[in-house]
Amino acid sequence: MASEGAKLRAELGHPVIDADGHWLEYGPVVGEAMRKIGGDAAVRAMQINGGRVRRSLQMTPAERRHENVAQEAFWGAPTKNTRDRATAMMPRLLYERLDEFGIDFAILFPTMGLGLPRVNDTEARLAACRAFNVYQAELFEPLKDRMTPAAVIPMHSPDEAIAELEHAVGDLGLKAVMLNSMVDRPIGKVADERPDAADLGIWYDMIGLDSEYDYDPVWRKCAELQVSPTFHRGSRGRAFRMSPSNFCYNHIGHFAAASEAVCKAIFLGGVTRRFPALNFAFLEGGVGFACLLYADLIGHWSIRNREALEEVNPANLDPAMLLSLAEQYASPEMAEAIRAGTGISTSNNERTTGGIEELDDYSACAITSKEDFKDLFVEPFYFGCEADDSNNAWAFNRDYNPGGAEIKTLFGSDIGHFDVQDMSEVVTEAFELVEDGRIDAGGFRRFVFENPVNFWGKTNPRFFEGTRVAEAAGQVLSG
Repeated sequence: MASEGAKLRAELGHPVIDADGHWLEYGPVVGEAMRKIGGDAAVRAMQINGGRVRRSLQMTPAERRHENVAQEAFWGAPTKNTRDRATAMMPRLLYERLDEFGIDFAILFPTMGLGLPRVNDTEARLAACRAFNVYQAELFEPLKDRMTPAAVIPMHSPDEAIAELEHAVGDLGLKAVMLNSMVDRPIGKVADERPDAADLGIWYDMIGLDSEYDYDPVWRKCAELQVSPTFHRGSRGRAFRMSPSNFCYNHIGHFAAASEAVCKAIFLGGVTRRFPALNFAFLEGGVGFACLLYADLIGHWSIRNREALEEVNPANLDPAMLLSLAEQYASPEMAEAIRAGTGISTSNNERTTGGIEELDDYSACAITSKEDFKDLFVEPFYFGCEADDSNNAWAFNRDYNPGGAEIKTLFGSDIGHFDVQDMSEVVTEAFELVEDGRIDAGGFRRFVFENPVNFWGKTNPRFFEGTRVAEAAGQVLSG
């Protein structure tokens, strides 16, 4: 008997593309493969990557509080639904079940592999990313008409990112890429004065703005290789997500916070202005934060662009008028202080602006009107949304988004992880937005089909060639 997902898919009249599914690596098998491909350094990266979680779970809440260590995820994969657990571990079984789910094609991200580009041991990081991408390419090659894996790309420097992009895309033929963000960097003052604590005093490089490096060569390489950068980084265990006892406190909103940071950096850094052919996706954080960010970016530009700043330029203050008003309405003490020039500045030199040369925070975007935000934000940015997120509807509400914009969503099943209790229900759950009247059928089609096609296909028109959705995707791209 056909599943509910399969029945829904038959009624839709268009394919469903999963833009963010997950496969669950089986440690003993992946570890041995990593050793064969990448040697001891690659295995060391796996150990470093998994060691943080293992160590946290071996500590007591008191010990974690003492060391400022976050409570990590426990019981993070399906167990009671053993078939789903096996499906996450075995790509061939997932391939067999896609029709049951109502999914035509899936872009799959790893689980353990998400952390490999974050490892701070350079030799281990580079060896592990290379070995893991080789392993993925071989594993999914026989299944490529229904699914494709995302290559993991280290970003500690542009050179290492470019090298792995050329290898993963150019040599291995992988079509989807996941770039690291929020790179740990030592704080210079701490490293100079307390080198023994340099690993504790860190700042987070968000790649697009105020970075340690110029990452334009990476974006240029992505455009050359015709790959759309995706980001799948969280912020659990950082800053305000550091509960030593409550995982949900640490988990709620952590993908959205990390995605907002890198999205905002890429935008304000002018990356979308300089590389208009590239699309960027921020996964698993939903779209609620993106709607807020879009509105906030426009609102701040309205009052902080270079022309608007003249309203608060100290040089434009009229001291004589201020004194006259103080003499009429203020206390004698205030009037006397203003007369003496105390506490009031009319200087607009670098000491009043923090020494920055360009006062317009949006200068890299070269914005001339609010309409530019559609070209620089709405067009190139896509946001991964899970099926059960009711905020997904916000993206489609043109009455609420500035300029009548629809923020671009990507359907991500997140199968393989603890928050999906039944893989067969992800598509039907996403469709509840239509059943509840929160979006229409056209919006759902864009969510689960047209947006994924445009995200990957506009950058690489051949992305869907040879897949189950090739003909339908071609019609979208040619339209």
